[in-house]
Amino acid sequence: MAENQSSIARTFPVKPKLKPTSSNSTTQTPESKYWKSFKTPKDTQTQTLVSSINSISFSPTSPHDFAATHSATVSIFSAQTLEPKTTISSAFKDTVTTASFRSDGRLIAAGDLSGAVQVLDIKTRVPLRRLRGHTRPVRVVRYPRSDKLHLFSGGDDAIVKYWDIASECKIYDLLGHKDYVRCGDVSPVSDDMFVSGSYDHTVKVWDVRVLNSGCVMEFDHGKPVEDVVYLPSGGLVATAGGNSVKIWDVLGGGRLLYTMEGHNKTVTSICVGKIGKDSGKEAQQYRILSVGLDGYMKVFDYGKFKVTHSMRFPNPLMSVGFSPDCSTRVIGASNGTLYIGKRKVKESESMELADFGGFRSVEEPRSRVLRPSYFRYFQRGQSEKPSEWDYLIKKPKKIKVAEHDKLLKKFMHKEALLAALNGKNPENVVAVMEELVARKKLLRCVSNLETEELGLLLRFLQRNSTMPRFSRFLMGLTKKVVEMRAEDIKSSDELRGHIRNLKRDVEEEIRVQQTLQQIQGIVSPLLKIAARR
Repeated sequence: MAENQSSIARTFPVKPKLKPTSSNSTTQTPESKYWKSFKTPKDTQTQTLVSSINSISFSPTSPHDFAATHSATVSIFSAQTLEPKTTISSAFKDTVTTASFRSDGRLIAAGDLSGAVQVLDIKTRVPLRRLRGHTRPVRVVRYPRSDKLHLFSGGDDAIVKYWDIASECKIYDLLGHKDYVRCGDVSPVSDDMFVSGSYDHTVKVWDVRVLNSGCVMEFDHGKPVEDVVYLPSGGLVATAGGNSVKIWDVLGGGRLLYTMEGHNKTVTSICVGKIGKDSGKEAQQYRILSVGLDGYMKVFDYGKFKVTHSMRFPNPLMSVGFSPDCSTRVIGASNGTLYIGKRKVKESESMELADFGGFRSVEEPRSRVLRPSYFRYFQRGQSEKPSEWDYLIKKPKKIKVAEHDKLLKKFMHKEALLAALNGKNPENVVAVMEELVARKKLLRCVSNLETEELGLLLRFLQRNSTMPRFSRFLMGLTKKVVEMRAEDIKSSDELRGHIRNLKRDVEEEIRVQQTLQQIQGIVSPLLKIAARR
């Protein structure tokens, strides 16, 4: 018998138990490294709850504890130790399906399969309000972004209800769905708008200010909708149903932007995650995290419409959550296992992310700073990076000096003038000439020019003497040059040609100026007569 068992084991080897793995690639992108940095701390045990994790919700206030719903219990975990902090079970008679924190993090609302919605104090674990109105199990409960007095809920009775918490009364019954309402989310930009998804394949956008005409907008996902979330801008909505996640443009009239079909089985939950990096192309960007019954978690970049990271887990996944400070990622499985990944967050990064939304984070103790009084301060080496409080002395940028400026610094006046003339930039040439006038060296440079160099100067004067910007200065210089080098000009045919061209250009400019004066004389009386009328 033992021999038969050993032969069977050799023929059919037993596969080891699966562990969470991510897609391996030869070249990892910075974003893949970022998502792989979420790891379970060594001193933290894997949390296994009683039954399937129906929902995960993070507190909007620091330190961002999270709540997991399972069986008839709401378990609240510490975001710092990842251990159970509070367990609320006595208030529920049936399986808890959903939970949502209030904007200040002090209260939590939860719904169960009995159809009741309860608002509980987290510290005392006492139910403060019981909202009764659903005739079937409640599947979604959400607090608005900053409104503390209202919430909305939806259930298997296909009704979405809007509640006044203080009076325990429903304000509106929002009708329109034809099947179970399984999910919903609140707008990040308005407390009066929210969205609900149903097994009738539709997603409806509601606005409590205009409920006379029903829902504001509706779009068809094509499959039973398992989850729906608003994206941070408030103008896009992501829906999950079947094996696909779809992005919808709410501001564009409910237009479908993209369909991501990365899962092999039903997508059960989605949430919005943020890359909390200080620098780089991926810094401060949002992603959609989706989990499904196939055991995969996918990270979807909806700005580029592509899956940027994938990770496999050994069990079907039911829920996912991501902390506002980008430090914790929690995934709930069908067997009650919580896959908690935590990332080390820098102090500056946590402060920046905690300020988002008006909430401050608790400061962490700073590490010991090296000061000049310590011996190790003088052994840091050149590879030591500057700290936040160091004063950086930056090396001044080297200013590129033109050739004629270098020659002027060396008092090589004639060479500076020739360098400017060869540069063919009239502004630089005039600037050098004005500098030579200030040094009383211009006429001396002109008198020392060779025949070819004099031709270069005359060519420049011919082209630019009639330009309005330079004419006052260059016409006087031209007169001086002709007087000083008259003998050289008479003895060279090339120089005489430059003088003839210069004379022609000057005469043409004089003719143009005279014509303009004549036109001005004709137009001025007409303008005066028109002004009188």
